[in-house]
Amino acid sequence: MSEARENIVTRSLAQIGNCGLFLLQILAAVPRSMRHGRETLRQIWFVGAMSLIIIMVCGLFVGMVLGLQLYDVLSIFGGTSATGTVVAIAIYRELGPVVTALLFAGRAGTSVTAEIGLMRATDQIAAMEMMAVDPIAYVAVPRFLAGLVAMPLLCCVFCAMGILGGHLVGVSWLGIDNGTFWSNMTATVEVGKDVLNGVIWKSAAFGAVVSLIAVFQGYTTPPTSEGVAYATTRTVVASSIAILALDFVLTAFLM
Repeated sequence: MSEARENIVTRSLAQIGNCGLFLLQILAAVPRSMRHGRETLRQIWFVGAMSLIIIMVCGLFVGMVLGLQLYDVLSIFGGTSATGTVVAIAIYRELGPVVTALLFAGRAGTSVTAEIGLMRATDQIAAMEMMAVDPIAYVAVPRFLAGLVAMPLLCCVFCAMGILGGHLVGVSWLGIDNGTFWSNMTATVEVGKDVLNGVIWKSAAFGAVVSLIAVFQGYTTPPTSEGVAYATTRTVVASSIAILALDFVLTAFLM
């Protein structure tokens, strides 16, 4: 059992190290990938615009559930007028970036891994190398940059839909005064501390991590159907753990 645990730890550390080296290769290839701007735009559309539906629907229902739960708790202390404030702070600081990143990993991350894995399995990457086309600059960098750009935008959409859901429940259903809902929210929420740190910096960091893991797993997967299937599973598992661990670190430093 001890040898098996040591092997698991060794393989995990080796994967982390290889992923870090792969990130250095991606950063070094960014200038060369500027000639493939159309591919980058196509990937932004694929991982960003194609994920809008699930982000909007989940954001709306998360805000509605949060409004219901907070109204019930705050009613004990007679503070139901603060429902909008607490909904906004919870979504901006934590739920928006984290839930968006988890949805992004499940929808876009697995798609990127499967696409690159199939390119590896069908020898398309080997063919690029034979034709003197840098696969890192043409395949890996556009998908990495697309995730880095798309995540903050998707997080903004998620937060907007979450606040809309909280407003629908709090004002339209439970009868909180509309002016009180918005005035308390705008008076308490800080742009720098809540919006900038949560929505922008956290989501950008999560986008970089999820995109790196998805591209790395797809690029290094064994060229078999079983290897591609395992790579997509590893993308979701590793991305979820990395998001939650990084969220703790960023919260400790930013908040």
